[in-house]
Amino acid sequence: MFISVLELFTIGIGPSSSHTVGPMVAAKDFADRLQHTRFSADADLNCHIKCILKGSLAYTGKGHATDRAVTLGLHGYSPADVAEENVDQLLAAIWELQSVSLDGGQSILFSPEQDIIFDFGESLPQHPNGMIFELLGSSGQLLFSETYFSIGGGFISTAAEIDQIVAPLQMEPVVSCQFPFDSAHSMLQMAAASGLSIAAMKRFNEEQTIGHSALEHGLDNIWQAMQTCVERGLDTEGVLPGGIDLPRRTKSLFTQLKKQVREVTVNDWMCAYAMAVSEENAAGHMVVTAPTNGAAGVIPAVLYYFVKHQGGTLEQVREFLLTASAIGGIIKYRGSVSGAEVGCQGEIGSAASMAAAGLCAVMGGTPQQIENGAEIALEHHLGMTCDPVNGLVQVPCIERNGFGAVKAFTAASLALYGSGQHFMPLDGCIAAMKQTGLEMSDKYKETSLGGLAVSISEC
Repeated sequence: MFISVLELFTIGIGPSSSHTVGPMVAAKDFADRLQHTRFSADADLNCHIKCILKGSLAYTGKGHATDRAVTLGLHGYSPADVAEENVDQLLAAIWELQSVSLDGGQSILFSPEQDIIFDFGESLPQHPNGMIFELLGSSGQLLFSETYFSIGGGFISTAAEIDQIVAPLQMEPVVSCQFPFDSAHSMLQMAAASGLSIAAMKRFNEEQTIGHSALEHGLDNIWQAMQTCVERGLDTEGVLPGGIDLPRRTKSLFTQLKKQVREVTVNDWMCAYAMAVSEENAAGHMVVTAPTNGAAGVIPAVLYYFVKHQGGTLEQVREFLLTASAIGGIIKYRGSVSGAEVGCQGEIGSAASMAAAGLCAVMGGTPQQIENGAEIALEHHLGMTCDPVNGLVQVPCIERNGFGAVKAFTAASLALYGSGQHFMPLDGCIAAMKQTGLEMSDKYKETSLGGLAVSISEC
């Protein structure tokens, strides 16, 4: 089993990997496919594109800017393309165009207001984050169609792919990897047999696939983007978009922490750094999917603290990211990182597990201690619902990232005090998370139909 660290950590924009990044990738893919169909050459002049958002994408798509993401994607933009752009200005320029232009010069009608449909009926059976793109003729006849699923972390699958891939996830065949671990158990067995660390095994797999230079460059870009997100969030004030008028709090918090640094605890720093990233994500700015956007603050917070307060080196940053991605790949393969599929335990829980593993590694932990730390962090997020108020990644998501970082740090510390021997294996915890998510009511899986999302009293 192989999921690249550079696929698990990707640079894009907020506020959601599954509701913003995934739909943008899908929309761009659909536009690209139109370039290669006969309809791009001989369709009538009045053909138009329609996008139907299903399930969780319909219920919380407005709050997660799914319609904006689809519009950007159909106009040829990818998440990486707009990471450093002023997205509001870009959207203002293309929103009223009423058409998209293919590379061959053909223009196809598309109005975001009319042609993006939020369908609150039954979800598609394969996954709660479904979307159907259609090219329709002037009389409404279907000329071309593709169905996509945003399966978490910015990953997408087509309808044809999703029934043939695992988890559901498309991965490299195991023959391409020197260490093809697909579980925490097999990972520990391979580490014991080879005498290598988890990060070293992950590095071998990566370099066999993409090479040494590409891996180093990619890891360093990820870390630079994470640092930028933290520091921008620490220095920005204002009100977050979305309609609930939630003010940013991190700059004020950070200012207070710097004034009384002797009394500040690790928990305070973790919350400040994680909330800084989460506020950037909620604003729709650049973040690193880690492993999702809703949980994008956890790993950067723990890693930033390690570098700034404990003297972590660049080589240790790489070790942290490689170790975290090894754990994240196992969770994604055997469970899920999608809030729409398993609730927030799959987002914040997975991020905390990955962060705990990464921190444990750079603090000198053995593979057994790293697996233990990852399990502790995930275990204490089991059952966590995804119930965002107004479909926004603001309440409870911003503070939740802070608490996820705190739990990750605590889990790593606890594991390092132990021998690595423990009762509940990580694989068992992942299985429990997946089963809990499957049995969880849809009200608590990124639909904003239950929990905190319906518990607001207007004064």
